[in-house]
This record gives sequence, structure tokens and C-alpha cells, in this order.
Amino acid sequence: MSHTPPRSAPDRRSVLKGTVAASAALALPTAAGAPALALSGRPGAAWGVQTGDVTASSGLVWVRSDRPARMIVETSATESFRYPRRWRGPLLGPGSDFTGTTALRGLPAGEQVHYRVVLADPDDPRRTGEPVYGTFRTAPARRRDGVRFLWSGDIAGQGWGINPDIGGFRAFEEMRRLDPDFFLSSGDTVYADGPLVPSVTLPDGRVWRNLVTEEKSKVAETLAEYRGNFRYNLLDDNVRQFNAQVPTIVQWDDHEVRNNWYPGQILDDPRYTEKDVDVLARRSMQAFGEYFPVGTLSPRGSEGRIHRVVHHGPLLDVFVLDMRTYRNANSPGRQADDSVGILGAEQLAWLKRELARSRAVWKVLASDMPLGLVVPDGAANFEAVAQGDPGAPLGRELQIAELLRFVKHRRITGTLWLTADVHYTSAQHYAPERAAFKDFAPFWEFVSGPLAAGGFPANALDATFGPERVFVRAPQRANLSPMESPQYFGEVDIDGGCGELTVRLRAEGGAVLFSKTLKPGRVGQ
Repeated sequence: MSHTPPRSAPDRRSVLKGTVAASAALALPTAAGAPALALSGRPGAAWGVQTGDVTASSGLVWVRSDRPARMIVETSATESFRYPRRWRGPLLGPGSDFTGTTALRGLPAGEQVHYRVVLADPDDPRRTGEPVYGTFRTAPARRRDGVRFLWSGDIAGQGWGINPDIGGFRAFEEMRRLDPDFFLSSGDTVYADGPLVPSVTLPDGRVWRNLVTEEKSKVAETLAEYRGNFRYNLLDDNVRQFNAQVPTIVQWDDHEVRNNWYPGQILDDPRYTEKDVDVLARRSMQAFGEYFPVGTLSPRGSEGRIHRVVHHGPLLDVFVLDMRTYRNANSPGRQADDSVGILGAEQLAWLKRELARSRAVWKVLASDMPLGLVVPDGAANFEAVAQGDPGAPLGRELQIAELLRFVKHRRITGTLWLTADVHYTSAQHYAPERAAFKDFAPFWEFVSGPLAAGGFPANALDATFGPERVFVRAPQRANLSPMESPQYFGEVDIDGGCGELTVRLRAEGGAVLFSKTLKPGRVGQ
């Protein structure tokens, strides 16, 4: 049980007063979303605001304008903004699809920060649009304050987009009401390879209706189409209100580019005129960096990296992995020597170095793919780490074995793995006594999702690292719509008093399906 006192969520009306007006404007956005440069009037920010990679003293604030504008951020300890601190942000223009991110530094630790974003005419700074408001909590400086966050992934996938008949992406509103310190978005933030159609008839005769935009009507290939995919989710009122209150730590997986992609892949898919996945990935990475506040990406997202450590006070470090950009080609995964693996040699060295440096009580490995679940890619190849052979590590398993061995021998305590990807929720415990590879300490892996996509049956387990499925909730047939199967997200609550970490697997509607409490200071659990 957590001894962290319950938090009362900020008053929705006061916190989100700026985004309510934005919501009205968004009923409209030219869903294609390209700003009309000849518009008269003042700059507007109808797409809302969001924050990312918040630490004890810093954070990133994001906005999108409807025309060229200067981004200005004001922060305050109170909603009255009586003594605001002003931050001059970038000029927003077509080079970044009129998006921009401003870094805030020197913030007070463990405090609620109120902010507002003002967009100013670059030729006349006195001409400003209506402020858009948001709030977030910085990470605590004191261990006793505790930490609570949510995670999930898989948004607008398998043909299930924003359905106004059911209230859009309802799970975001449910998560907002829990008022977490932050949200870990575990990949598949968009489905750039998943076009939407206006309606789908379900097996029981009900009709699912999608909000459809031009960019969501075909697979994304151009930079404009990738931008439109990331913009699509912001059409949902629940998402914008969630973004205005809850900071996000975001990572990507395959569907931000194309299903099961890997570097160097040449597509054999008639839907694509651009067959070179590396070209598509560069375009998606740029749009990803434009539409999410990520500290390790350049303002236009075409440079930098997604893998990073986000320090959230003395209790928690979040190690954000990128299992997509540096991997080798999907294959049967039986090779006895594999230095590239799923992380790449450089990222693996970085991860070991940062884990060894971490002094946080808990070290969350935010993985965009599961470790011991068999995820196939066609008839013979495999998409994740496991390849169904229960014996000694082969292929990508070799790299994970090296990492697990390192954690054990360096006596790195408090590690656990969080992931999404497979479109159901489960808890796996890994132990050497059940494994073919035994040189590691026991650990847990928790899966949650989808958040707004199709549900799928549970994957088979690979015994190489000795996983035991302690809990699973999954549909019996593939691609159940959110009207047929609940959406899932997970909650992590770290008690500031005793340091215990409790994981709760939640279903849309409020049910806690499974709960597990872990003790601090242990190499294995």
C-alpha cells in the first residue's frame, strides 16, 4: 500500500480554461491542418499545449500556431499569474509545421507549475493571440514525496480512430482524472501505416465511425503526411485536455513509420511509392520531433536521438529505449553471434553506463517491445527479442543476455521493464531457475495497452529467460475494436516513506485488474 497522500487533481475548469476555447476551435481544424498564412487577426493555438521530459528543475513546453508567430511562455506558482516568469521561445514557421518547443530551466522542485503560452505576431509583438493554459508538477527533490505515473501505448491503430459516438479517446480523460506526475507513452503513438475509413461494421452489427482526415486516408509517405498523422490525435478533446495537465515521456516503435520496419529495409508493399524505409523513417523522425517535446531531439526532429534518461527525483530514473532505429533486420533470430541486436552496440553501451551511474531507488526500463513474448514478422521472421527457441540465447537475445548479466554482476538494484506493443495487458516474472540462460537476477516485465487501438490475443512465451505469466487479460480474437474490448493502461506508485513500488494494471472503466508491490534495494525481485 502506498503511503503517498492522495492528490486532488487541479480544477479542470481553471487549469484548462485556455484549452476549452481551443476545443471549440478544433471542432473544425481544417483537419488537414495546414495554416493559412494569409489569415487576418492574431495567432491562435487551437491544437493545445503539452509538456515533456519534466525533471525536478526543468521541462519542455510545446505549442502549434495557426500562422507564423513568436512563442512566449509565462510560468507562475499560482493561477493568477501575478508574478509571472517569462520565457522567450522560438519563431514558429513552416520549417517546423508551425510547432515549437521552449525549454524551461531553474524551476522549483516538487511544485505545481502553472504556465500559459502566448503567440505573438513576429512583425508586431503587441499583436498576440489568446493565451493557452496548462499546468504540471516538477519532480520532487525529497524522497519522501513519492512518485506516481501511468504508462500505455498504441493509439489510433488497426483502423480504430477518433469515434465521436463514444466520446473519442476516452481513456485519456480517465487517466487525466487520476492526476499522475507524468505519462510514459510507450510507442506506436500514431499508426502512420494504418489508414482510416469513415465507418466499420462490427460483427454484432454495430457501426464504428471514424473521424477521417486527408492524411489519415492513406499510408504516410511524405513529411506532410507524417505530420498529419501526429496532428490527428490532437483533434481529440480528451487528448488536448490530458496534455494540458499531464507531462509526457514519449518513445516510438514501428507504426510511427511502418509496421515492423527496420533500418535498410526495402518495401514490397504496393501501397507505397517510396520503398526505402530509411527515407520514410527520416521523415517520421522529423515529424515526431516537431509534435512531441523531446529534449534529445533537435527542434525540427531530424537530428538527435530518442533514447535518453529522464531523472524524476531521488526515487526514479526512466531509461527510454529505442528498439527500432539501431536494430538489425528481422530474421529467424538463430544466429550465434549478434553485436547489433535490437538496441545497437552504441545504445547498449550507453544503457549499461547510465544504469551503473544511476543512484535512483527505482530504474524503469521503458521498452518499446517486450522481452520474452514471441512477436512474429511473417511466417519465418521475428519482430521483437524472443524467437520461440527455448534454449540458450541466440540472435537478439544475446544482447539482452549481456545486459541482464551486467545488471546482476554490477549489483544494480531496482530495475523493472515496462512496455506496450502487443495490445493486451499482462505481468511476467523472469527467473534464472526457470531459464535456459541463468546468469541474471530475477526481474518483472509489465505490459499495458492498447490505449486507443485494436485488442489482440496473448502472445506465446519464450523460455530462454524463464518468464512466467503471472497475469494476463487479452481478447480471444484479433483486432477487437474499443467498443468490444476495454483499453488498458498501467499505474506505478512509488511510496515516499518505505520506497516500495506498486504496479497496477488498469482497464478502461476504472477496474484494477492486477497489482504487484516490489521492495526497494534489491538486485532481483
